[in-house]
Amino acid sequence: MSEDRGMGGEGMVDSPIVNFAILGAGMVAEYHLNAIQECADLGARLVGVGHYNPARYEEISERFGAPARAYDDLLADPEVDAVCICTPSGHHAQQAIAAASSGKHVLVEKPMALSLADADAMIAACRENGVQLGVCLQRRAEPLFRRVHDAIHGGDLGEITLGVVTMPYFRDEPYYAQADWRGTWEMDGGGVLMNQGIHIVDLLLWFLGDPVDVHAFADSRHRSVEIEDTAGAVLRFGNGAVATITATVATEPGFPHRLEVYGTNGGIQIEGESVLRWGLADPAKETVEPWPVATEQVDPGMAGDPRGISTSGHIAILKDFIAGIGRGEDPVIDGSEGRRSLAAILAVYEDSF
Repeated sequence: MSEDRGMGGEGMVDSPIVNFAILGAGMVAEYHLNAIQECADLGARLVGVGHYNPARYEEISERFGAPARAYDDLLADPEVDAVCICTPSGHHAQQAIAAASSGKHVLVEKPMALSLADADAMIAACRENGVQLGVCLQRRAEPLFRRVHDAIHGGDLGEITLGVVTMPYFRDEPYYAQADWRGTWEMDGGGVLMNQGIHIVDLLLWFLGDPVDVHAFADSRHRSVEIEDTAGAVLRFGNGAVATITATVATEPGFPHRLEVYGTNGGIQIEGESVLRWGLADPAKETVEPWPVATEQVDPGMAGDPRGISTSGHIAILKDFIAGIGRGEDPVIDGSEGRRSLAAILAVYEDSF
C-alpha cells in the first residue's frame, strides 16, 4: 500500500491509499466504481479496469475514469493493491487466485466461485499470500438486516422454528441474450438461486445457521437457458428448525422477495427492504422504527430489474474491506462466510438434478 502524505492542516491524519483495480466493466462493476468513489476519504482510489477486449478500452476508460488494460497487466502492476472481481462467475476463482498470487487483496462478487473446491482454493491462496479475501454479500451490511440478525441471535424470538423465503423475480429472454455466458452452468453456475437469490439465501443462513439436510426441486421451465428458472427447497437446521425457499424468474413484472423468521416468542416478516410485521411475545423487545415499514405497495427493487439495488451495501462492504486491510484483519464477510451460501445452493442443485 502506498502512503498518502495527506493535505496537511490541523487535525488531519495521514491515511494509507488503497489502489483498486476492477476486473470487468459490466453493471456490477459500476457499483464497485461508485463504492470506491464514496470511499475516497478512506484512501480508496481506482487505478485501472481490466477487460478482455482491447477494442473497448477507450470507452471503458472514459466511463470509469481510469485506464482499461488486460487482466494480466493489471495483476502484474505493483501499483495495484486490491482488485474487485466483477467478471462472470465462472472466472472468479482463477482470477482471485491469480490476484492473490500477485499479492493483491481480493474483493469478489457473488457467488465467490462455482464449486466448493474452487472456493477453498481461493481461501487457501489468499491465506498463503497474506492478503484479504472479501465476498460481496452486501445485504448483511444493511442496518435493517443487521438488526434482525441481532434480534434473532439475542434471543428476542425465542427458539427459532421456521424460516420462509419467497423470491418471485422476473428476468426475460433478452436479459439472458445480453451475453453468451448468461444462463450457462459453466459461467453463471446456476440461475435464480445462484445468481439472483443468493443474497437472500445468505441472509437466511446468517440468521438460522447452516442446514444439515436439504430436499429440493429445480428446473428450467420457462426460459431457454441451461440453468434453473424456478426452484423450491426445504432445509432442516441443527436445532430442528425448518425453512422453505421458493424462487422463480418467470413472474412478470417481478415482485419483492419476502424473508420471514419465526420462533417460539415471535416472528419478523420482511418484504423487500421493509418490515411487514415485527411481533414478539414481549412487546418491550419489538423494534420496527426506525426501519422502513411496508405500505400497501412495496418497491419491487431488483425483483424485476437487476439495477434496482441500492449502492449503500457495496459502500459499506468496501469500507469494511479497506478497514480490514489497514488492520491486517479479515473482512466481516470473508471467504469462509461467502462459502456458506454457495454450499447451500449447491446442495439444492445436487438434490434436484
